Order: sequence, then C-alpha cells, then structure tokens
Amino acid sequence: MSYSLISKQLEGLIETEPFYVPALSNAAAILWEELDDINWAGFYIVRDEKLVLGPFQGKVACIHIALGKGVCGTAWEKDETLVVPDVHEFKGHIACDSASRSEIVVPIHHDGKVVAVLDIDSPSPSRFSSEDKTGLEEFAGVIEKMVTFN
Repeated sequence: MSYSLISKQLEGLIETEPFYVPALSNAAAILWEELDDINWAGFYIVRDEKLVLGPFQGKVACIHIALGKGVCGTAWEKDETLVVPDVHEFKGHIACDSASRSEIVVPIHHDGKVVAVLDIDSPSPSRFSSEDKTGLEEFAGVIEKMVTFN
C-alpha cells in the first residue's frame, strides 16, 4: 500500500468538493479499503469544545470525546500524532470497540488550530509503524490543505 498513491487519490476527490463531510467520508472509505488489519477508520470534528463523531468506516463509535480524554482527546490536547501499541495500557483509553488493541490518531489543522482528528484502530497490538505515522500525516496534510471546515 502506498500512502503517496492514496494521498493523490484523496486530492482528486477533494478538488471537486472541498466541504468536509464528503471529503472526510471519502477519506475514511479510502483508508478502510486500502489499510490492512484495521477495524475502524474515521474522524472526530472539534465542535463546542469537544470532539464529535464525524465520517467513519467500522462499527458504531463514541459520539463525544472531551479534550484530554482517551487517545483522540489526548492527541487533540497535545496537538501531536499519537501511536499507541496497546490501548489497554493507555491511561484513560475509551473502549468504543473492545476488539481494538492499537491505535493511531493524527490531528488535523485549519487556520493554525486543531479542527479534527483522524483516528484508526486495529485489532492487532503494535499495528502502526513509523511508516504509517509518516504516511498518515501526509494523508492528513492533504485534508489540511484542501478541505473547508466552515
């Protein structure tokens, strides 16, 4: 799987409609189809000082996440990508799906602040590598550059 290729695919889809709902919906679908060994891929959007569930692929998910809570809320608060090899060892982990074992969360920025996070879960421990981190940050960069969040 090539992160460059899926980033280019996402660029092609967003250039025809930059509004965040269809853009993030297609982004989640691309990740769901292209990444192996995952059980959830999607976005949480910052709204009213909390993360609110956005477009995703996978089982039902938590609707609201507070700043600093769980992996998503912590990545938002710290404004940094978090790669968690074993979510059961992450203090304050929010278990939306008990089958999830590892997770990566990438903040997405607009006008200098975090407006959303990309969240991907896997049923396997230590699923996400430094290559995944770099590739998903590149993928999120396409969203930052092209998507309209207002």
